[in-house]
Amino acid sequence: MDLNKLYAARFPEQDLEKKAAIWKVLCEDFFQQFISPTDTVLDLGAGHGEFLCHIKCGQRIAVELNPDAGRWLPKDTRLIAKPSWEIGELNSSSVNAAFASNFFEHLPTKDKLMQTLSEINRVLVPEGRLIILQPNLAYLTDQFFDFIDHNLPLSHKSMIEALSISGFELMRCTPKFLPFTTKSRMPQSPWLVRWYLRVPVAWRVLGKQMFILARKGRGADK
Repeated sequence: MDLNKLYAARFPEQDLEKKAAIWKVLCEDFFQQFISPTDTVLDLGAGHGEFLCHIKCGQRIAVELNPDAGRWLPKDTRLIAKPSWEIGELNSSSVNAAFASNFFEHLPTKDKLMQTLSEINRVLVPEGRLIILQPNLAYLTDQFFDFIDHNLPLSHKSMIEALSISGFELMRCTPKFLPFTTKSRMPQSPWLVRWYLRVPVAWRVLGKQMFILARKGRGADK
């Protein structure tokens, strides 16, 4: 699939500034608590770079197949233009935190998901973190396949099982966190996004995506 054409159709450039403003708040008010300013961070399926542009970290690594990705990513980002299960060029135990937002559902098969999780586990330092934001099939049975590139339906339960098999320890799971897309009924202005993040009862009403925090198991390298 031509990712450049797909991204251009789904995310018109006039909408990118508004999307980036939402991600700035998400990073500052939520995701930053899981990442140290000195961490090496790996972003899987980095897209337009909203996460890497707004998260404070030491080194940035992006895995992204869109040939136009370099246009959006911070200049100091190391770009790996390969599938997520073929990142052998990254050294083992070289990444402090891996981030995957709206990514795993695009993988072609469950086997590729498991291979990807194995590679993430390999490159993470001992007890390194994996941060996942993911459409939750448990709450999206009627909408999940509205996107042509959605292949792999996952619920929070199947995601947790895959992580366990792959040597991760679950630290936190929120089955209902963010709305399905930034075009959903999610608050669009930065101050409303901040309000939403601080009112978990709103998550239970609008949330269609899971949030999962896991870490590399203590015995994973033994």
